[in-house]
Amino acid sequence: MPEDWLSPRARDAESAVPGGFDLSECVREPIHLLGGVQSHGTLLAVAADGGAVDTAAANTLDVLGVPAAELVGAHVTRVLAVEDWAEVCQSVGEDGEACALQVEAGPEGGRRAFDLSAHRSGSLVVLEFEPRDAGQEFRFSGFYQGIRRALARLRSTVDVLDSCRAAVREIRALTGYDRVVAYRFDGPDGPGEVLAEDVTDTWESWLGLWFPATDIPPQARRLYEENWIRVIGDVDDPTVGLVPAVRAATGVPLDLSGAALRTVSGFHLEYLRNIGVRSSMSVSVMREGRLWGLIACHGAGPVRPAPEVRSACELFAAAFSLQLAALEERERADALAGAAGRAASVAELLDTDVEMSLPAHGPAVRALVGADSAVLVRGDRSVATGVPVPAALVAQLRQRAAGMDSGAVWATDRLGECLTDEEVRVPGLEDGPAGVLLVRLTSPGDFLAWFRAERPMPRKWATDPATPVRVGPRGERLTPRGSGEVFRSVMRGRSLPWKPREQAAAEELGRMLTRLVLRHAEELAVLNEELRMSNTDLDSFAHAAAHDLKEPLRGISNAATFTMEDAGAGLDPTSVRRLRSIQRLAGRMDELLNSLLHYARLGQAGLRRVEVGLDDVVDAALEVAGPRLAQERVRVVREAPLPHVAADPTRLYEILVNLLVNAAKYAADRPDRMVRISVEDVPAHGGTEADTTATGPGLASGSGRTERAVVVRDNGIGIRPELQADVFDLFRRLHGPTEHGGGTGVGLAVVKRIVERHGGRLWLESEPGSGTAFFFTLGESPAASPGESPAVPLDEAPAAPLDEPPAPPGARPTA
Repeated sequence: MPEDWLSPRARDAESAVPGGFDLSECVREPIHLLGGVQSHGTLLAVAADGGAVDTAAANTLDVLGVPAAELVGAHVTRVLAVEDWAEVCQSVGEDGEACALQVEAGPEGGRRAFDLSAHRSGSLVVLEFEPRDAGQEFRFSGFYQGIRRALARLRSTVDVLDSCRAAVREIRALTGYDRVVAYRFDGPDGPGEVLAEDVTDTWESWLGLWFPATDIPPQARRLYEENWIRVIGDVDDPTVGLVPAVRAATGVPLDLSGAALRTVSGFHLEYLRNIGVRSSMSVSVMREGRLWGLIACHGAGPVRPAPEVRSACELFAAAFSLQLAALEERERADALAGAAGRAASVAELLDTDVEMSLPAHGPAVRALVGADSAVLVRGDRSVATGVPVPAALVAQLRQRAAGMDSGAVWATDRLGECLTDEEVRVPGLEDGPAGVLLVRLTSPGDFLAWFRAERPMPRKWATDPATPVRVGPRGERLTPRGSGEVFRSVMRGRSLPWKPREQAAAEELGRMLTRLVLRHAEELAVLNEELRMSNTDLDSFAHAAAHDLKEPLRGISNAATFTMEDAGAGLDPTSVRRLRSIQRLAGRMDELLNSLLHYARLGQAGLRRVEVGLDDVVDAALEVAGPRLAQERVRVVREAPLPHVAADPTRLYEILVNLLVNAAKYAADRPDRMVRISVEDVPAHGGTEADTTATGPGLASGSGRTERAVVVRDNGIGIRPELQADVFDLFRRLHGPTEHGGGTGVGLAVVKRIVERHGGRLWLESEPGSGTAFFFTLGESPAASPGESPAVPLDEAPAAPLDEPPAPPGARPTA
């Protein structure tokens, strides 16, 4: 290979960056394109479809007996028997599977024994030849028994740590290296920890040490995922170049990602020298297709394991990966078995109204998974228990939950690393929770999450992770690693990790809450249908009862009148008083029946929603309520102009008449009596159904949305707080029948029903002695349903509020 092409990094890490060491050079290094192989073997890249040699290692003359320049372009059978080449082609195929053979290779008449490894690399078949000396014949029986015993010991392990200890023992017994460690990565790009070790007595222990993530850069980790085994026979081995150095077909060196003889980065060779290692082998440990860790082997002298030993180690690593998966799955199954009972005991504490019951049972919910706080989010509502959680974090988790499947669980013990992008930076997270366990509920964005605070964790590092690179007396810049160089630090920004049993309990509780909410929704739907039917029956009954009772009531009143007329002066005063009481009570009963009849009709009549000017409806209402307001010296104030609204004008007229007369009836004893009509922006209701019974502004959802409300505000006598929720009940009077102008107690109940029919909400704010403000919204304007009856024209509306006596003729509005 021409010396002038070799990258300085490949030749000598010492001269890679003159005057200093740039670690990013190591990270960017294309280690699969270094253009060389280790010298104890040689390599040919052959066209799969024709057998012509495309690329050859520069040492083929020494190893195979034919110069590289003669092999390039020639047929591979120049050094390999026809039948062996045919077997290789059949074995590797197009699926890229590797194969290993024992062959005779070299020029005709001078062939000798080789271990041949072959694999596909695009359109090429890469052949690697390693000489096999006499007496090194492979003995399958003894080799098989050793592997079989090793796998049996591995299968008997009971947990991850026990498996790691068994793995390092068996790999060392198979290979003879001086140190074998099981090394687990802390995340895909994180540092690694030595979990288990088998080492010769003369070497220091690395057990429990952490190594910086920069020790194994990302491109090396990707290669470990593609090629499960990597051998460096001797760190002082001279690199053998390739002929040609750069392939004409691609413009880059031959891709050696799958080659066992691939040369090694100068950075890595320097690293191995600094830790006192002459040879090494690394075997990948995989979990769900990702690199979990490595089994790393180190030797004090050159070690070149035979291909069958490497294959055995690769097979063992595959079995080890499966054993880890089985142990984790068994741990998860055990966790699920106990999680159901624990989750059920917590679910029993939460009734159908989960949001209301969660705070009351917060300690039990948090203790289920050992959390510091918990948050339940459903729709626009959220409820929390325990240590406060930043609102911005809840909003970000809502977005994450929206992208998850129903019932899915997401857990992290390093929340800050998951939300580091500037666009999703969470204010206050630095002082907030460090870990979260989240389970997605039924609707998108709904979730139940538990949080844990930061738990600083001490670590022992094999070197200072902040300065893994240092210039030494001989120019070494990758610092030594080992127990003699232990650097102690504390990891911040992490919580205690979430154990499988805790994640299983969270998942189980999520399922139970989902079933609880769905069952509640079904029960609510049944109850709503029953209530609808009951309301329909009640409306029909009230209408029929009011109509049918009026006839006998009229008879009672007439009988009393005829008795007094017929008896004349012959009746004694007591009898006259009693007959007049009958007349008065019959009249009162007739008023109540009229009110009941009208209330029942409201439940049966349809709405005719149109765009109507609120000023026009106020003018019409004042034709009836105005005289009563004037009589009580109540001044009417309104914004000018009032907006248009989408409403049934007749029903809106009834609302305003009742509220304005109510202001006149309950005016306070002050000279500046006043009622104001306005339209205000109020916080939108967080629910989906009209709420016409709640009082005060507490209906706001906190979502920031607003809606427009009509407000009738007076400075009258006001309503005591304990009575405010009762004023909208049918026939509910807060004063005696003769106080404040009498009335039936139906007017505000009618207002409530009309608002409900519009899909709006009604509430009040009041302070005794200062007045009352009635707020009402009218909801959205839905399309008219088939069969809805038209609204009564405005000039046929009731002449007076239902708490007033019948109005005299001519008092009706003429709008």
